[in-house]
Amino acid sequence: MSITVVLQQMIMIFILIGTGMFLYKKEILTETGSRQISGIIVNVTNPALLICSALSDGPRASLPELGKAFGADLIIFALLIACSFLLPRLLRAPRAEHYAYQLLTVFGNVGFIGIPLASAVLGTQSLIFVSIFNLIFNLCVYTFGISLLHSARAKEASLTSAEAAPAGHSLIGRLRKLINIGTVSAVVTILLYVSDIRMPMIVSSTLTYMGQSTTFLSMIVLGVSVAQMAPRDIFTHPKLYGFVLLRQILIPIGLIALLRPFVDNELLLGTLTLMLAVPAANMPLMLAKQMQMKTETISQGIILTTLLSLFTIPLVSLFLSF
Repeated sequence: MSITVVLQQMIMIFILIGTGMFLYKKEILTETGSRQISGIIVNVTNPALLICSALSDGPRASLPELGKAFGADLIIFALLIACSFLLPRLLRAPRAEHYAYQLLTVFGNVGFIGIPLASAVLGTQSLIFVSIFNLIFNLCVYTFGISLLHSARAKEASLTSAEAAPAGHSLIGRLRKLINIGTVSAVVTILLYVSDIRMPMIVSSTLTYMGQSTTFLSMIVLGVSVAQMAPRDIFTHPKLYGFVLLRQILIPIGLIALLRPFVDNELLLGTLTLMLAVPAANMPLMLAKQMQMKTETISQGIILTTLLSLFTIPLVSLFLSF
């Protein structure tokens, strides 16, 4: 993975984020419009981009390589969950904010930023590995993520277990939520890739046109989010800088160093590096808002890790060249 290419892509991403900020400040794009574009990205362009990767020509990963990717992703998420219990304590974060730091630790922006970044830096052939990573991401969001939020909300409200939501109902609800556009598109991508089905050109071309708009639309939406937050709300929290150092630099480098002796596929290793290095995801923020939790720390963490990713992603990527 070329550090120059990574740096160029990050600069391009920030120009696009700046475009989103400009459009919002000039009232050309509103918050309502941003939410609608988010829906288009999540439900149309991101799935199209993933599925396109299964239809493209070129070298293809074997079943053992896909299995290795799945195993590596499981290990990564298990270690991230373990780290999420440690980081808030190392940072001496207030007890009430532990869940926010845990969510920021485990869930990176592998959709809005990860998919277009991997496609641009490593090529569309890397997106089969991104699909597997996204599949496990979604499974973790609706199991570990939801459980963590329920636990934090119960503590916040000083509820007894009897007063909390019924376990059976919440479990069924979580299982239903596992069937979503992110999970389905990842599974479809993997199945199409493995079966090597050839689609008519009109289908593949249409999906390609849809997928190619992902990067621009995603960064515009992120720009709107940045424009809505005052600089003092982003840059005046020392603990979040410590979090960026640990989660966005040291943990990705440490996990890649741990996996490197066991992963001989350079494309897979590069993909894992980018997936670990991306800034915090928006999904935990949306879930926390739905459950009426405090979201200030999550919002600030998302924005700060996104802004500083201009430096942290190239720095982590540089580790692969040694």
